[in-house]
Amino acid sequence: MKTAPVKKESKNTKKGFVNIYINYTDKELFLMYSEKRDIAIRNELIQRNLYIAEILSKKYINKGIEYEDIYQVASLGLIYAIERYDITKGFEFSSFATPTIIGEIKKYFRDKGWSIRVPRRIQELSKRVNTVKNELQQETHKTPRISDIAEKLGITQEEVLETMDAAGAYAPISLDVKYDNEGEDKDVALHELIGKDDKSFAEIEDGDFLRNVMESLSEVEKKIIMDRYFDNKTQMTVAKELDISQMTVSRMEKKILTKLKKEYEKQF
Repeated sequence: MKTAPVKKESKNTKKGFVNIYINYTDKELFLMYSEKRDIAIRNELIQRNLYIAEILSKKYINKGIEYEDIYQVASLGLIYAIERYDITKGFEFSSFATPTIIGEIKKYFRDKGWSIRVPRRIQELSKRVNTVKNELQQETHKTPRISDIAEKLGITQEEVLETMDAAGAYAPISLDVKYDNEGEDKDVALHELIGKDDKSFAEIEDGDFLRNVMESLSEVEKKIIMDRYFDNKTQMTVAKELDISQMTVSRMEKKILTKLKKEYEKQF
């Protein structure tokens, strides 16, 4: 009885590591992995097919996210593809893996996408500006001028500046990023450098608004507002002082508040 041929182990080593799978074909490895689910076999398949992740990652260069980040995501997509691949169905692995990897990359871009709504025209122009900027930088070995980018793209300098300014809406800077604190031992975070809203400014604006709008009210309307919201009087008390019904005070109060709201919306 003939015994099945046994694959010879490779004598090639890398840093003391012996690759026992070097003489196996990809098909044989996928069959073995489907049966054993051995991590060592999966790692060999990953190493052999990383070129797919690399090729697909390069298609997304200069789109606002670092290549290394895209490559890491593509590599993760490759692992997902290896886990799901069924060689018995007859598909080539590269054909199966490509949409899986691209799907992971696109998902990552959606998660890291434009944080502020920017017109599609600006988004598309931003890609072109980045591409031309890198090309000119490689040609001249210096940072290109706005006029050079505009001339290369056939657009105005204002459009280039608008696009570069809008690019700040893509992957905004974290408020936790650290900066050198001018020789101090401890770095300072960006959020510590940003000023806070002064509540007194809002109080001044609200006070000016209230004074202006009160001038447009009648004496009775002024009394109702002052008594109800500054002196905390009840509608019944205000009604007695004005010698009118509580229902009348209630209707007038609603009317005045509606008027104040409309005036406030106009200004703010």
